[in-house]
Amino acid sequence: MNAPRRVEPVDVHTVAAGAEALFRSTFGGTADGVWAAPGRVNLIGEHVDYAGGLVLPFALPYVTVVAARIRDDNRLHCVSTQSADPWQGPLSDVTPGRPTGWAAYVAGVVWALRQSGTVPAEAGFDVAVHSTVPVGAGLSSSAALECAFALAVADLLGLPTDTDGRRTLIAACIRAENEIVGASTGGMDQSVAMLARPGHALLLDCRGGDSRLVPLDFESAGAQLLVIDTNAPHRLVDGQYGTRRATIEKACAELGVHTLRDIRDVDGALASLASPESVRRVRHVLGEIRRVIEVADLLAQNRISDIGGVLTRSHLSLRNDYEVSSVELDCAVDAALDAGAWGARMTGGGFGGSAIALVPADRVGDVVAQVLDSAASAALPTPQFLSAAPSSAAHRL
Repeated sequence: MNAPRRVEPVDVHTVAAGAEALFRSTFGGTADGVWAAPGRVNLIGEHVDYAGGLVLPFALPYVTVVAARIRDDNRLHCVSTQSADPWQGPLSDVTPGRPTGWAAYVAGVVWALRQSGTVPAEAGFDVAVHSTVPVGAGLSSSAALECAFALAVADLLGLPTDTDGRRTLIAACIRAENEIVGASTGGMDQSVAMLARPGHALLLDCRGGDSRLVPLDFESAGAQLLVIDTNAPHRLVDGQYGTRRATIEKACAELGVHTLRDIRDVDGALASLASPESVRRVRHVLGEIRRVIEVADLLAQNRISDIGGVLTRSHLSLRNDYEVSSVELDCAVDAALDAGAWGARMTGGGFGGSAIALVPADRVGDVVAQVLDSAASAALPTPQFLSAAPSSAAHRL
C-alpha cells in the first residue's frame, strides 16, 4: 500500500508566490494584481442546486490563485502550473466548446461578462494560475479558478465587487461553466467561493439566490470534519450529471412546477410520476432539501454531533435513490462509520471524488486508519485526507 498522505493547506501567500513566479517567467514583468478563490466542500445538500433546493457548503483553506495583467488587444494568454497546455487566442473567438480543457473556465468568464456588456471588446488578459485545490476530488477546483479570475477581471476593469457585484460575477461564472465548458452544474460552487466567511457555512437558496451565513465551529464541539479524497476519477462532463439533471427537469414538467421546491403534496407528487426512476430521483431531492433544513437548525443550536446521522441518511439517499455514489465512496463512508465517525457521506457531484466524515477529535486516527485499510483490502486507490476548516471567500491579495 502506498504511504497515506495528509494534505495540509498551504499559506495563500506561498501559493501566490507560485503564480507570480510563473507570470514573470512566461510574460515578463509583474502582474497588475493577484487574486485567490477557495475550493469548497458541501456539508449537505447534494444534487439539489439545479432543482431550486437548499445547500449548505463552506469554503476550504485550499485556494486557486491567479496573477493577471490587462491587455488592450482582445487576446487572452493563460498558463498554469498544473497543465502543460497553455492557451492563447482572441477572446472574440471564444464560443461554446472553444477553447477546450482548463482554459475554457478562464476564457468562459470573459465571454460571459462580455455577453452582459460589462467587459469592453478590446480588453484582453495575461493570466498565470497556481492552485492547491485538488483537481478531480469533487472540491470545486473549477469554480475556484473561475471565481479568482472573475474577481481579477472586475478589479482590473473597475467593476463593482461588493455583494451585489459578486452576485453578478457568480452569474457569469455559472454561465461560463454551463455554456462554454458544457458542464450542466448549478450555482452552489461559485456562490460559496464568492460569499463565504471564515467560521461559517453558507445556507444558499438556489431558487432565488438568497443566502445567509450559519456559524460552524467544529473545534468547539470536539469534532473534525475529514475530507476523504478517494482518488477515484471525478467527472461531471461525461453525461451522468447531465442525465440526472435532465430527469429532474422532466419531472418538473410532468408535475407542472417550475422547480421541485414548488411541490406542496410530496406523496401525491411521487405517486403521479410515470417511472420508478423519476420517483427515486425526486424522492432524493425532496428529502435532501428537508435534511439541509434539519442540519441548519441543528447548527443554530450548536448541536454539531447530532448532524452526523443526517449526513449518513444523505449518503444512503445519494447511493440508493440518486445512484451517484461509487464503490470507492461507499467504502470510505462505511469504513469511517465503522471506526466511530458520527456520520459520513459522499460530497460533490459523485461518480468518484470525495467523501466527508464528521469525527470526534479523539477518533480521527482510528477513522483514517480504517479508511486506508478498507481501501487497501478492496484494492482501491489510496485515499488522502484534507483539513476542512470553514475559510474565506475570493479576495485580492
